[in-house]
Amino acid sequence: MTHDFTIIVRPARSLSGSLRLPGDKSISHRYAMLGAISEGTTRLENFSTGADCASTLGCLKTLGVEWERKENEVSIHGRGPQLRAPESALDCGNSGSTMRMLSGIMAGQEFASELMGDESLSRRPMARIIAPLEAMGARITSQDGGRPPLHITGGRLRAIDYKMPVASAQVKTSLLLAGLFADGDTRVEEPVRTRDHGELALRAFGADVTLQKNAAQIAGGQKLHAIDADIPGDLSSAAFFLCAAALFGDSTLVISSLSMNPTRSRLLDVLVGMGLGISVTQLEEKHGELRGTVQVEGRALQGATISGADTAALIDEIPVLAAIAPYTASGVEIRDARELRVKESDRIAAVATNLRAMGAQVEEREDGLKIPGGQNLHGAEIDSFDDHRIAMAFAVAALRASGETRIRGADAAVISFPAFFEVLEGLAQR
Repeated sequence: MTHDFTIIVRPARSLSGSLRLPGDKSISHRYAMLGAISEGTTRLENFSTGADCASTLGCLKTLGVEWERKENEVSIHGRGPQLRAPESALDCGNSGSTMRMLSGIMAGQEFASELMGDESLSRRPMARIIAPLEAMGARITSQDGGRPPLHITGGRLRAIDYKMPVASAQVKTSLLLAGLFADGDTRVEEPVRTRDHGELALRAFGADVTLQKNAAQIAGGQKLHAIDADIPGDLSSAAFFLCAAALFGDSTLVISSLSMNPTRSRLLDVLVGMGLGISVTQLEEKHGELRGTVQVEGRALQGATISGADTAALIDEIPVLAAIAPYTASGVEIRDARELRVKESDRIAAVATNLRAMGAQVEEREDGLKIPGGQNLHGAEIDSFDDHRIAMAFAVAALRASGETRIRGADAAVISFPAFFEVLEGLAQR
C-alpha cells in the first residue's frame, strides 16, 4: 500500500443516524472456507466487503473452488474435503486470518501448496500454527522465524491434544479445520477463552464439535453440508462508530443486525461501564450466532482499565478505545496487550505516536498504554502505518479535535471496511 492517499477529517458536533454494517470478517472467512470443503452450494448474504475476505475467496478459486459474487452476496460451490492442487501460490494478501486458518485445510490435502502474502503479512510470525500442524503430520517450511511464505506438504493427519501457549481464535480454528482431516479426535485447549466463531461455524455446517470450558474437540472424517446464511454486521467495525458516538453527549446512533456473539460483545460491556448508553433489541440467533439492533446514546465518558481476559477479548478494539481515551474523564489504561506489537503494525507504538502528534500525553509501556483523561487534542498529520485499524481509530479521535486532521495512508481501511470514511462522514453532524 502507498501513502499517497490522504483523507482529511474535520471536527464534528455529534454523531447521529442509522446504519447496517458489512458482514463480520471473522464469520465471513470461516463460512467461505467451510463452504469450499462442504457438499453443495453455500449462499452467504452480507459477506464482508473487506479486502481480507476477498483474499480468502481468491485463494479458494486457486484451489479449484467455483464461486460467484453479486455485490455482497456470495455463492460457493463446495468441492467436498479434497480441493484441487493449485498451479500457483495462494495469495493471502494482507490477511493473517486467511493464512493461519487456510493452513489447517492445506495440511489435510494430498498435495503441496505455498501460502504467500504482502510485505506486511510476510513479517508476521506463523510459528504458532506451524508447530501444532507439524505435530499432526504436515510438513511445513517457512522463512526465518516462522515467517511467510509457507510451503505446506499435506496428507493424512493424526489427531493431537494440543494446549495452546498463546490464546488465538485463528490458531484454534486452524487446528480444528485440520482436525477434520485427521484420524481420531483433535482437542485444542486455550489458556483463556477466545471468540468461538470457528466452533459455531463448524457446527453450522454439520460438524460435531464438543466444548468444555476452554477446550474444543472435533472428530476427523466428518462430512460438511452447505448452508444459506445472512452474516451479521461486523462488531469490530461497529467499534469505531460506537466510540465516535461516545465522544459527544448528544449522539444518537442505531446499528441494525449487528453480531452480538458473547465472546465478542465485551466491547459493549466496557463502553457501558465507561458511561455510554447502549440498549440491544431484536436479539435473535442464526447458525449459533447472535445478532441484534444496538441503540446508542452519547453521555459523559468515564475512564477504564483493560487487562487480562478483557485485553484478549478486545484486542482488535483497543486502538480505537485508546484513541478516544484522552477525551474521557479519568483516562484509560491498557495492560497485557503485548500481542498488539505484532499486528499489521506495532499498534501500541502507532497509537502513542499519533496521540502525541495530536498533543496528548501518553505513557507507552512494553505491553500497553496509560493515557490520562481530560485532555484536549488538536488536528495533526497522522500516519496509518498501513494499518486499517489505526487509520480508522484516528479518524474517530479527529472528530473531537480542534482543527483538521490529515490521515496519511488512509487507504489501509480497505482491508476491513472500504466505505468507512464515507459512512463516518455521513453520520457526523457539524
